[in-house]
Amino acid sequence: MTSDPRIRPTALPDTRARRVIEQLLDGSGVTLNGDAPQDLRIYHPDFFSRVLHQGTLGLGEAYMDGWWECERIDEMAYRLLRHGLGDRAHTPSERLMYRLQSGFFNLQSKARAYIVGEAHYDLGNDLFERMLDPTMCYSCGYWKTADSLYEAQRAKLELACRKLELAPGMRVLDIGCGWGSFAEHAARHHSVEVTGITISREQARLAEERCSGLPVSIELMDYRDLTGRFDRIVSIGMFEHVGHRNYPTYFATVERLLAAEGLFLLHTIGSNHSEISADPWVNRYIFPNGVLPSAMHIASASEPHLLMEDWQNFGPDYDRTLMAWLANVDDHWHEIADRYNERTRRMFRYYLAVCAGAFRARHLQLWQVAFSRDRMARYDAPR
Repeated sequence: MTSDPRIRPTALPDTRARRVIEQLLDGSGVTLNGDAPQDLRIYHPDFFSRVLHQGTLGLGEAYMDGWWECERIDEMAYRLLRHGLGDRAHTPSERLMYRLQSGFFNLQSKARAYIVGEAHYDLGNDLFERMLDPTMCYSCGYWKTADSLYEAQRAKLELACRKLELAPGMRVLDIGCGWGSFAEHAARHHSVEVTGITISREQARLAEERCSGLPVSIELMDYRDLTGRFDRIVSIGMFEHVGHRNYPTYFATVERLLAAEGLFLLHTIGSNHSEISADPWVNRYIFPNGVLPSAMHIASASEPHLLMEDWQNFGPDYDRTLMAWLANVDDHWHEIADRYNERTRRMFRYYLAVCAGAFRARHLQLWQVAFSRDRMARYDAPR
């Protein structure tokens, strides 16, 4: 099946599945085979039964297979979420399966820790170099005064440094350092020594190259294996992979590693609800075993270990960040098209656009939470 816009969409079948989907869409501003940018154009008659039986997993896979098209998937997702279809889009079996798995198993155990690195972050540095900006930040930018993705990411890195009150000579730990964005910025502009850890071999390799000549050490390891003492600790875009069973261990590890008077900054996507769940499509294709924390999860898990000093939410900035990444994918895909198939391209387009719509709908949040350990002085967080 093709989603070539020059080819007319298929005639809508007269089936119960189609009528159920239409009823769910009623009032959302999203229609079938319509002309608006957020409308779905259907290219396969089995689309409706697939989505009805498989929920969001079926919807995402059907897009990857070219069964439907939409000019503005981000607007479609935004409207559907504002219409209240977020929870209803998951089938009962999807929700039950994840609850059973996460209830009986630690999906983010040390033995499974490297799965997401191999499945997503190790896809290829060439892909991420074209999707991201020169900082190689794979997390939300800070658009308060920024006009470009690069400016927003530089502003985010500097905001984190200021919140940590970095001073020359400090020893800093970066938990989940990615491609070395924060480590390079902090070492270069604040004269600190940084140890960065990641579970991705490709990230570690590129991070070492980017931080060459700076007082930065990049290690391929799990956070639970860390030893030593650090003046400051930062974790940007990694907590989403920790898992609710490991939250107490995570904060206990930070407490153990953080020096007296130290500061810790947690930068993470957050969920509006404390229910343990994961989108089946995202879990299968993007971030295996990932789960988003709620405010209650963070507060209760950190309470025995650290003092919360500040909490900032700039979730709407992730919408703009994701749309910038999507534009980069569209603009530069031809440069790597010989190395990745069309299904991978559509997977990334769907992932970025749907997530942008989710942040636009305020279905997801982006939090920076500052913590201290045995700090007596007043803390004033910059903005």
